[in-house]
Amino acid sequence: MRLTKVILLLITFAALWLAGAPTASAHVVPTSSIQLDVGYGVIRAAVGIPVSDLQSATGIDLGDRSAAAVNQHASAIRQYLLAHFTPTSDDGQAWTVSLGPLSVKTTGNAATTGLYPELDTVFTLTPPAGSDENSFNLGYNAIVDHVATHVVIVTARSSGTTYAVGSISRDTVTNTVQPLHVDLGSGREYRGFVGLLGLGVEHIREGTDHQLFLLTLLLPAPLLARAGRWSGVVGARRAIRRIATITLSFTVGHSVTLALGALGVPVPQHLVEALIAVSILVAAAHAVRPLFPGREALVAASFGLIHGLAFAEALRALHLSGVQLVLALLGFNLGIEAMQLLIVALVLPPLILLARSGRYRILRVMAAGATGIAAAGWLGARVGWANPVADAADRIGVVAVPAVAALWLAAIVITFTARRRRGPADPAQDGYIASGALVGSPNP
Repeated sequence: MRLTKVILLLITFAALWLAGAPTASAHVVPTSSIQLDVGYGVIRAAVGIPVSDLQSATGIDLGDRSAAAVNQHASAIRQYLLAHFTPTSDDGQAWTVSLGPLSVKTTGNAATTGLYPELDTVFTLTPPAGSDENSFNLGYNAIVDHVATHVVIVTARSSGTTYAVGSISRDTVTNTVQPLHVDLGSGREYRGFVGLLGLGVEHIREGTDHQLFLLTLLLPAPLLARAGRWSGVVGARRAIRRIATITLSFTVGHSVTLALGALGVPVPQHLVEALIAVSILVAAAHAVRPLFPGREALVAASFGLIHGLAFAEALRALHLSGVQLVLALLGFNLGIEAMQLLIVALVLPPLILLARSGRYRILRVMAAGATGIAAAGWLGARVGWANPVADAADRIGVVAVPAVAALWLAAIVITFTARRRRGPADPAQDGYIASGALVGSPNP
């Protein structure tokens, strides 16, 4: 009953806040699109870019972001776009690129992403004589070179079928834009699957809020709940089984609503983004005091339903259908699960070591508290209240690798020090018997 009350209270708070938030506060997924269409010796690339992100990347003041504002600065915009679209053949020869007229249309959905202006144009890409027009390096880095969260999704159309080619984004660790090689030859559908698999990996790697939700659920994974508090540790095998179930459940929930959203079920995007922040708040509270002990997998699946909606609009914009949509969904979700398992593999072992050392409580409470603050900041930002906490939380991903390294170092040092202090290992002191069952343990 207590869990239900907490969740209902948080969701009610978010809904009431959202009711008074302006429509413009809807969160728009920062995504551009490129659709390649092979002609006779040329490739036409239809490009769509959110005008707000174009303004951020170029520094051009586009005022109300209308067609008139874009036309006023058309020369500078065209120069920028041509400078950031430089396809080359596999042997390094440059292609000829020309740019058609610029236009602005209102796109999105009032009930999902919100309505926003998008700049549309068509590039004509002409390969040098003798080059294979079906295999080349796309050479596109507009917007992603300046907007770290931006993603460009590339599709191709052939014989009336649209399929995914891949995506372009900036690696926030190396601060470089990852190039995209296009192969429109045989087996292209499966290369699209690989491209979406990579996009799923990036979705978790770049999605700080998704990472924090998963990591916060990991915090109590090695612990035992007693009398409304975390007061013991479980065996390593049990902890691994528990967190494997949690991650799989999250992916299943994520997959269901991602598929529904991609198929056209309405997705209230701004509400979804706020509820993702609420889910992180609930997970942080659970890491401090057990709200749903033993039911973490069920909660992960439930909140996975919410997290899955967050990317559905971008996938729906690809206009995939049939086998191509199935392959896209499968590849994307496999990428998500692979990245989640990598995070678990990196983080769970040191958490287990720290839990068994008896020095885990401070780390757990501090991490949960910091996560709760970040989630509160995100919740505020996603209902229309810009705040520095949300801005700082968006940059957490930059310190992810050093944080994991520090966690491993702390676990090794504390475990080694504790063993030296108490002498030869005694399974009873660690709260375990040979079978791995709990018989008594220090308060973590």
